[in-house]
Parts: sequence; C-alpha cells; structure tokens
Amino acid sequence: MSTPKEIIDQLNEHFRVCQELLQATEEEGQTLRRPGQSSLAEFYQRKKDLLPRFNQSLDGLRKHRVDWQRLSLDERARWPEVSMLLRKNQDLTMKIIVLDRENEQALLRRGLVPPRELPSVNRQRPHFVADLYRRQVVP
Repeated sequence: MSTPKEIIDQLNEHFRVCQELLQATEEEGQTLRRPGQSSLAEFYQRKKDLLPRFNQSLDGLRKHRVDWQRLSLDERARWPEVSMLLRKNQDLTMKIIVLDRENEQALLRRGLVPPRELPSVNRQRPHFVADLYRRQVVP
C-alpha cells in the first residue's frame, strides 16, 4: 500500500514533468507568434520525448489513487499537502492543454499543418480534463 509520502513524491515528480511540458509548449507558442517561418522541430521533439515520462507519471498516480482513497477521511486530512499538490498539478495540466490548443490554432492560421493532421473534433472531448482529474489521485 502506498504511503502519503510516496503519493507526495509521485505528485512532485508529475509536477516537474508538467513544468517541462509547459515550458516546451510556451516556447512553441512564442515561436509561432513571431513573424516568419521558424523551425518548430525542436519543440515537437521535446514534447515527443516528454510524453512517455508524462504517461509514466500518470500511471504512477493512478496506482497510488486506490491506496489514497482507501485511507479514512481523518487520515487524508492529516496530509493537506496531497490536496494542494493535486490542485497544482491539475491547474498546470489545464494550462498546458489550453496553450497546446492555442498553438494548434496558430499552426493552422500559418498554414504549417493541414487541418486533417490535427485531432478531429470527436477526439477533442470537452470533458477531457475532467477525465484526467478523475484518473489522478483524488483528495
């Protein structure tokens, strides 16, 4: 069974991965806002390299989720850092998703990606973020 300390460690690791992903997404957006054709290959490669770490981190959080939910409400209340880290992770994940969507639109406007290469509307579910939250550790 996971201890609250292990859950905190996993949440901190996930936050670090999300920060790296956010930085790559922000830098990609800055490049897209500059006039002229800039190479975006570096950002795509960075994001591609980070995705396995992001998925591995999410898998770790999912494993801890069950153990966290088995704790009594009193026990969970003794670890407010977990709830704080969950909110921080969820906020950062939402920010990454919003910025990534903005970057997709900028790619389309600049004609750098044909519309058929972006995820279809059916795959861009409006409750995607809510689903991510449910898969993470619940306070």
